[in-house]
Amino acid sequence: MQSFKKICGITNYDDALAAAELGADALGFIFYEKSPRYIAPEKAAQIINQLPENLLTVGVFVNHSRTDINRIVRTSGISVIQLHGNEQPVDCNYNSVKVWKAIRPVNVNDLETLQSFNVDAFVFDTYDKNYYGGTGKTGNWKLAHQAAQNHKIILSGGLTPDNITGAIETVQPAGIDVNSGVESEPGKKDKRKLKKLFGILQEIQRNDF
Repeated sequence: MQSFKKICGITNYDDALAAAELGADALGFIFYEKSPRYIAPEKAAQIINQLPENLLTVGVFVNHSRTDINRIVRTSGISVIQLHGNEQPVDCNYNSVKVWKAIRPVNVNDLETLQSFNVDAFVFDTYDKNYYGGTGKTGNWKLAHQAAQNHKIILSGGLTPDNITGAIETVQPAGIDVNSGVESEPGKKDKRKLKKLFGILQEIQRNDF
């Protein structure tokens, strides 16, 4: 299985370049100001302008207004909007860029609501009543596997080089989204962890052929 690979929580060009060179398909920039990985749209733009054009750049938003999102999209130049809060289906309609909706299901009944969303993909994250993401905790992979049967699921939540193989085998997602699992501290990627992660992903891909 060849999964789509996103590295999120990018705050500087060196980390962005390292992830891109190792094989990331997308990089995530968090515009939620309460996050320790927050990046200003202007700084994100400086990084994005130096990246390969074929690399997807994803802006992470949490309950932002449509006006703020449109402004940040224009300023930063991101190509995907990732809505990571309590947004409803009506909040997910944007014409100019792709939209991903983060979900944090607790049980199988929660998956029924996904039918109401018209988005390009769902980011399956770990449920935590106090946080919208970035907990470093793994979620319910069996539930994620159920969701992946009917929807395009990008698996997130506590993924590391040590558990990525099991996560992909269990969930069989369309993609994976890794953040804290390849960091030395919030907002700073660990190059050794990045290399280990992508080495494992390449091995998984080779074994599938």
